Amino acid sequence: MAAPRRVLFLVNHTGFFLSHRLPLALAARAAGYGVHVATPHSKHVPALQQTGLAWHDVPLSRSGVNPFLEVRSLASIHALYRRVRPDLVHHVTAKPVIYGTIAARLAGVPAVVNAVSGMGHAFTAGGPGRRMLRGAISAAYGRALRHPNMRVIVQNREHAEFFAAHGWARREDIRLLAGSGVDMAAFVPRAARRPPQVRIVLAARLLYSKGVADFVEAARMLKARGVAATCVLVGEPDSDNPSSIPLATLRRWHDEGAIEYAGRQSDMAGVYADADIACLPTFYAEGVPKSLIEAAACGLPIVTTDWPGCRDVVADGENGLLVPIKDPAAVAAALERLAGDPDLRARMGRSGRARVERDFSLETITRETLALYGELLAES
Repeated sequence: MAAPRRVLFLVNHTGFFLSHRLPLALAARAAGYGVHVATPHSKHVPALQQTGLAWHDVPLSRSGVNPFLEVRSLASIHALYRRVRPDLVHHVTAKPVIYGTIAARLAGVPAVVNAVSGMGHAFTAGGPGRRMLRGAISAAYGRALRHPNMRVIVQNREHAEFFAAHGWARREDIRLLAGSGVDMAAFVPRAARRPPQVRIVLAARLLYSKGVADFVEAARMLKARGVAATCVLVGEPDSDNPSSIPLATLRRWHDEGAIEYAGRQSDMAGVYADADIACLPTFYAEGVPKSLIEAAACGLPIVTTDWPGCRDVVADGENGLLVPIKDPAAVAAALERLAGDPDLRARMGRSGRARVERDFSLETITRETLALYGELLAES
């Protein structure tokens, strides 16, 4: 009997793999693939090892730029590919995509999937340092994505066009898969509630570029107007991202009374079950925000920005309201409108659930990704 085809996932953060790619990896194993996962060591690794998937430690920083360490990362990935001999590698996020594709070409890996979950902080507006980083990443994408049997997965139409227009990948090699999918059985609408105090939740990595400060300012406006609403931040700072909000600032906002800071929560379905509205006024270079898909699956109306990725989830006036970026007053107005109209919230919530069932379910995304594996392996 022939050995099963081997698939190796390369991801720069174990926690991200667990939250965004574990169901796909388990589905690949159930489909008969031998599945390996390579990530840097972290506190999340024991949870990964409990799944029974083969785990490999790779020295891969998320945002480091030390040239000696980066060369070491590339060499380690190349050595791993030569040792494991995967039939297909699935790279997720920028560094794994760039370094992994180079290593795959050198090691003779037959097939490559490059998943770009978002453009990252480098492609969020910034100063000269950010522009230099953007230029370096652009050059790296342009030179690295040159495997003869490769597909590039992007999550929204703007990124598909961006990759093709910049010559980073051939149009015929680009596939649009909207996010990593949501488990429709785990994220379900709760019984309709008409509380005296609506609960508005922003769940995300707590970065300024996610619009967190705009949300806080909107919360202050709602409080000043006497709107019966509680605004809640769910998540934690990200020390690897230059846009991360200091914990002291989050606690100060909480003590001020403008928002409740709930920290990181493992039961997001439970968080949304206790909420009435989801909000994400982001201007980050998103793929498709997973938090918005999960909130919509739970039947919550959404206030978010008219921004790539966000408008893929929210149709303005149907399952939520779109507002301009960096406009706390517009965020406050949209939240106030929803807070005061329970019937509108219910109608938008039903529309959002139907939209996710159609376009963003875990079953759909998994099926399409495994089909992509089969397409590439048939060509290898």
